[in-house]
Amino acid sequence: MSRIAYVNGRYVRHAEAGVSIDDRAFLFADGIYEVIEVFGGRLIDEDGHLERLARSARELRLDLPVAMTALRRILRELVARNRVAFGHVYLQVTRGAARRDHVFPKPGTPATLVAFAHRGDPAAAEAKARAGIKVISLPDIRWKRPDIKSTSLLPNVLAKQQARDAGAYEAWLVDEKGFVTEGASSNAWIVDGEGAVVTHPADSAILSGITRATLFRIAAAEGLKIVERPFTLAEAFIAREAFISGATTIVMPVVAIDGRKIGSGAPGRVALGLRAAFHDFAPASA
Repeated sequence: MSRIAYVNGRYVRHAEAGVSIDDRAFLFADGIYEVIEVFGGRLIDEDGHLERLARSARELRLDLPVAMTALRRILRELVARNRVAFGHVYLQVTRGAARRDHVFPKPGTPATLVAFAHRGDPAAAEAKARAGIKVISLPDIRWKRPDIKSTSLLPNVLAKQQARDAGAYEAWLVDEKGFVTEGASSNAWIVDGEGAVVTHPADSAILSGITRATLFRIAAAEGLKIVERPFTLAEAFIAREAFISGATTIVMPVVAIDGRKIGSGAPGRVALGLRAAFHDFAPASA
């Protein structure tokens, strides 16, 4: 079956989908995006993702090209046309196509909207979670607004590749004060010696994860204490557990950082418990 994508009002074969070479995303990374999990054919945390999309658009003074009700219909149509039971939907909005100029194009320039869906392998993801992942640490060299989910991801790409080259799954980014901000494509967490779950505050230094917000609700229901504060690599090295979170990973236990074993060196009880509970708590839209 051919994959189907959505491009500016049309459903087209994925292999034939394209936008103008003058598109601002291509020329300036002038765009925003979201990734939404599909679980059992349902969109997970859809409201949170679309609210964050709207926030990112406001921060970049970018007008969304369709209403939210229409966007929701597009996402469901992509899931249906691609027969995705488990996987993800990706959507991207850019400032549109215009003559290359650093300033915004003239008012009325149509924004670009593209979206596509792809299938995932839940069994493989569960196997990875049972084994745990390795992380390396790198300096955080990103721009100062990673709270906006923009397509300006080159530092993240370089960090992710450096992790892959080192035999790790993720890179944790460390700011100039020595604090872990987040991963190249995930939020970062530790469980400290007293059993508190610690993660960086949702300020302008990190992307406020939608999965992250759901984990707060799970923790509250299960009596886990979450502390929002910066933590150092030194703290992470002696933590009971560590893990990452995101729409594509849910909760993924971290068993080593920079080659140093975390806790027992195996996925921890807290991380696995949060992962197991996630889909019972995350809002699912049919």
